[in-house]
Amino acid sequence: MVDDPHQTQSVFQALSDPSRREILRLLRQGEMTAGDIAAHFDFSRASLSHHLSLLRQAELVRVRKDGQRRIYSLNTSLFEDLLGFVFRFIEGSSE
Repeated sequence: MVDDPHQTQSVFQALSDPSRREILRLLRQGEMTAGDIAAHFDFSRASLSHHLSLLRQAELVRVRKDGQRRIYSLNTSLFEDLLGFVFRFIEGSSE
């Protein structure tokens, strides 16, 4: 992530929206279908699809197909990279 400025920008842009952050919080509990996620929000399926698409593009979530369903989960390795980036940033700013 850190090696690709476009990827880094995509991650922070995805995290800037409260609804997308809430989707990520929900996925901390485990895998969920789009329908499971939608049950927690009042916006349209199209809006949810847009949010999920941005999270996938930023590689914050993974999706796998199970028949007709799409199952979403957190991309924990990207979160580890993100935490490393933040810690290195903080360490560098104290000098």
